[in-house]
Amino acid sequence: MSPRVRVGGRYRMEEGEIEVDSIEPIGFPDITPELARESGFLGVLDLLKVAKHGRGENIYLIRFHYVRPRGKQRGRRKSEPRRHVVR
Repeated sequence: MSPRVRVGGRYRMEEGEIEVDSIEPIGFPDITPELARESGFLGVLDLLKVAKHGRGENIYLIRFHYVRPRGKQRGRRKSEPRRHVVR
């Protein structure tokens, strides 16, 4: 099973969108406590509880950033890129 998002794609949220910066296939050894914390999780187990989707065995590291709604943009500063591991 392949990712359901594409690089450069924008996906709506309640307010604003996220834009996918990169998609990288990774393995279980790549899912470190540091990666989990950088991705906003307490640790690896916390990440895996949220990231496991369906029966797929492939793991992807998806980097993305938040894009504010047009009327709410201040400055033109791009937010900090985020990471999300998806299985």
